[in-house]
Amino acid sequence: MEMAEGEGTTEENYDVDIATTASSLGGSGVFHIINDIVGFVLYMHQQIPSILQDMSLEFEGLQTEFMDLETNLAEPQVKPLVRRKLMSRKREVKNEIKKLEKLMKTISSLRSALQLMIREAPGIQKVVLILGGSPLRPQNAYELLFTQRRDHVLGYEGDFAKSKAAEALSKKTIRALISTGAGSTSYPGPMRLFILVHAPPTLNLPQHFLPKRDFRYNRKFVPSKLRFKCRTQDNATNSPPTNDLIWYFSYSQFSSYTLNKFLTMPYCVIAGINVDM
Repeated sequence: MEMAEGEGTTEENYDVDIATTASSLGGSGVFHIINDIVGFVLYMHQQIPSILQDMSLEFEGLQTEFMDLETNLAEPQVKPLVRRKLMSRKREVKNEIKKLEKLMKTISSLRSALQLMIREAPGIQKVVLILGGSPLRPQNAYELLFTQRRDHVLGYEGDFAKSKAAEALSKKTIRALISTGAGSTSYPGPMRLFILVHAPPTLNLPQHFLPKRDFRYNRKFVPSKLRFKCRTQDNATNSPPTNDLIWYFSYSQFSSYTLNKFLTMPYCVIAGINVDM
């Protein structure tokens, strides 16, 4: 299969079709769907040891504990035995923070880039997540198509708080992906995550996204396709105008190579599905 600039989508088949009664997902909805699927893809393909939400909470908890330990150690009345225990725990917490810090910074950078992109071009209709050594040699790829009314593509000025509707849609999508067999049954080794966005040529975020006009898969490679269908007034609004869109390649690349020496893959459960990690 090939995918290049100006490719149509009306005749394509999709592995996952998610319908919503809203006429538009909104900038916040699109952001959280992409963000949650990124976390799911990394976890199910065993590139991170647990889901991103749990890792974020763990990281925040470690940072809070580290500050509390420093406060306790600053107290002059602390007994020597207690001080040694506090110092030992402080070293352990510091090492745990160091293990997670690079990942959390990368994820934070990726989220910031996506938010900036959505603010400048909220009407994006296609995003591709690629796992592998390079975009031209993918091991796994997920195409996300967002069909929504064309009058919902002006500048997005809202916040990115996660609504109940967006959360429900993300959960529905992840359940659908699991039902299609997404994920690896054996550890594939460390991979990189690449993100490509189909957006207007006016998008100008050179620190985060680089134009990549001619992107196509190897002919033998077949990606997983997901379509998010919004309520529309007519069929015409359900067909995104792709002639004036180009591909953008995200600078914010996640690589589990740098995490491999720190993180081990435990046995985990997600959405009732056992995953041998």
